Amino acid sequence: MQPVKVSCVSYINSAPFVFGIRNHEVNKDIILSLDTPADCADKLRLGQVDIGLIPVAAIASIKNAHQVTNWCIGANGPVKSVTLLSDVPLSEIKTIVLDFQSVTSNLLSKILALNYWKINPVFLKSVPGFEQQIHGETAGVVIGDRSLQLQHKFRFVYDLSEEWKNFTGLPFVFARWVSNKKIDEGFLNRFNSALEFGINNIEEVIRELKSVPGYQAGTDDYLRNNLSYNFDAPKKHGMDLYLEYSSQLIISEIKELL
Repeated sequence: MQPVKVSCVSYINSAPFVFGIRNHEVNKDIILSLDTPADCADKLRLGQVDIGLIPVAAIASIKNAHQVTNWCIGANGPVKSVTLLSDVPLSEIKTIVLDFQSVTSNLLSKILALNYWKINPVFLKSVPGFEQQIHGETAGVVIGDRSLQLQHKFRFVYDLSEEWKNFTGLPFVFARWVSNKKIDEGFLNRFNSALEFGINNIEEVIRELKSVPGYQAGTDDYLRNNLSYNFDAPKKHGMDLYLEYSSQLIISEIKELL
């Protein structure tokens, strides 16, 4: 069979998936690329890859989307790596700069602002280096490894997954494995097995990460305790509710432009 092109998120949160793929026999059938969440979605949308670990908010934009595997990037409470960073409390925030690498987390911040935090900030798009804009009454959504590295610099750190849990009582799903076509079932079984192998060997993943220069303290706790990879019924419920809120928000924003 032709190699299956797979785009996986390059952040630490997907390290177990990458480990599983690279240490499983399915690896010989895969061309793997590591990308930002937004690029994973773009590559899948453009047909440059066959399977991508993409933000859940981007699933609707994929033609012939099929959610595949039993796994996701999720959390049932604090996730640590998806945050709103601020110098001031929520009630004093006037502007929120959105992370250019994210779709799902940006929408999540808008949903929480409207329905849970009850604030009405101005939301701004961003470009690389936007983190320097976060000061005073301007907060910022920061995701992934950059969030883990920057949190200590800010007085207020709002974990968006924890805020979602407080708001809804449900876990949150940030990304799902999605294909843009029907994929051979035999391959999918092996691929699913590879991902499971990585999840079941997180201690080995951590040892491998520690052997590389630049290992960040707390990564082991993050992988063991903050992330939840199995896509179970509560996570599906949480994802469906998030997509419902997202749809309502997008419709409202469109109406404001008319």
